[in-house]
Amino acid sequence: MPTTAPSPLALVAELTHRCPLHCVYCSNPLELESRASELSTETWSRVFKEAAEAGALQADLTGGEPLARPDIVELVRHARAVGLYVSLITSGLALDEGKLDLLVDAGLDHFQLSFQGAREETANEISGTKSHQHKLRVLEWIKRYRIGLTLNFVIHRRNIDELDEMLAMVESSRPGSVEFASVQYYGWAFVNRENLLPTRQQLDHCVERLNRAEEELRGKTRVVFVVPDYYAKYPKPCVGGWGRKLMLITPSGDALPCHAAPVIPGLKFENVKNRSLREIWERSEAFEKFRGEHWMQEPCKSCDRRTQDFGGCRCQAMLLAADPAATDPVCSLAPERPKIDAILAKTNQPQRAGSGAAPPANLLRNPHWLYRPNPV
Repeated sequence: MPTTAPSPLALVAELTHRCPLHCVYCSNPLELESRASELSTETWSRVFKEAAEAGALQADLTGGEPLARPDIVELVRHARAVGLYVSLITSGLALDEGKLDLLVDAGLDHFQLSFQGAREETANEISGTKSHQHKLRVLEWIKRYRIGLTLNFVIHRRNIDELDEMLAMVESSRPGSVEFASVQYYGWAFVNRENLLPTRQQLDHCVERLNRAEEELRGKTRVVFVVPDYYAKYPKPCVGGWGRKLMLITPSGDALPCHAAPVIPGLKFENVKNRSLREIWERSEAFEKFRGEHWMQEPCKSCDRRTQDFGGCRCQAMLLAADPAATDPVCSLAPERPKIDAILAKTNQPQRAGSGAAPPANLLRNPHWLYRPNPV
């Protein structure tokens, strides 16, 4: 039975799968979409217009690396022209001072710059590139402009001991916000989970330090911390609730309720080349599948939290319980929770405790990511 869909708040525009980084936790798919299959400038312009008409307030331009698109300035201009708040989510590679100036002139509202660590050796190890110094240059350039700035540190066992150094970077650059986003275990992060999931001791120290940082930076920088799902008592709502807040468009135009949705077998994703955004949002099979409560099993079906977390993450349920309709196994009430407890027990064995261990030898990367960006 179709459910009433609220208006989407945000459009996540995955402009390309091309990327100069090969991060060991990236959740982009193994079968990356080629440049030839990417939506044209004209199609993206229509998509932005339809998103605004459907009620979306924000366009997050991401990838891959969105700066790999030679038309990135035009895309920012088109999204801004229809009234969307435009955020660029980027590694900063393939950016120079001239391109940044053009992006700001085109109407860019917000710049989110990702870091893989505070130390060059760690960042280079995790990303598979020598990119850290260029990111620091980009950070200096951005200070000249009156646009929003968020720093994003993806944290895990390999870099969580650099937290004080990360906070020193925040203190010196004074961004509007900083996000310490624990790795979420999809894609290659799921494959590398054993080498990325922090110990309880590391996490407790992280929480304590970030609580202090929140007080120290109050009124200067907003601190956001995303806890690893596996350590949570209850799951986070799946992208704010499946089909409730955002729509993601892949480089070739498929519309997804979230970036990881293709891990769920049997879902059919509509394409923006064939249907309008509003039609897809309101009536497509994929968006209706887990919207509302009709699909829920127990204990979600009768749980008082079902309107808060909506059963948790459907993709995580698929990966861990082999059933996308199951209660997210990270929930303390889930029948499959013992699987998570076993993972945490292994992670927290005494011989594994502590940070600063030697780099693991078996971190895996998607070989298809070995890409060098074309000049833009």
